[in-house]
Amino acid sequence: MEVVNVSGLKNNPTGALRKSHETPVLVMNRDRPDALILGLNDAGELDAPGVKVALATALFRDGHLSLARAARLAEFATADFARHLSRLGIPVVDLNGTEADHDMDTLDEWLASS
Repeated sequence: MEVVNVSGLKNNPTGALRKSHETPVLVMNRDRPDALILGLNDAGELDAPGVKVALATALFRDGHLSLARAARLAEFATADFARHLSRLGIPVVDLNGTEADHDMDTLDEWLASS
């Protein structure tokens, strides 16, 4: 296990990330453990069944990935990933009424110009 302090992590985050691919990296905040960084790709955790789909789903749901990027992470076609989200009750498009009306107006204009 490697140990870095918070200031060392701020100054060289890629160094801690590189180390995490070889061994867990413990981040210390003064004299207290604060976080643990684990490298996922080298140990094969992302290749376990369902891990990429679950991770992509959570990252999309929480707004950290777009639909297309989450689908790519899950190794799904975008339409298949959208269906997966819908089955889970996660909205693929999250618009309020005004935004939806604006999008429909834009679509109507586009269709009229085609």
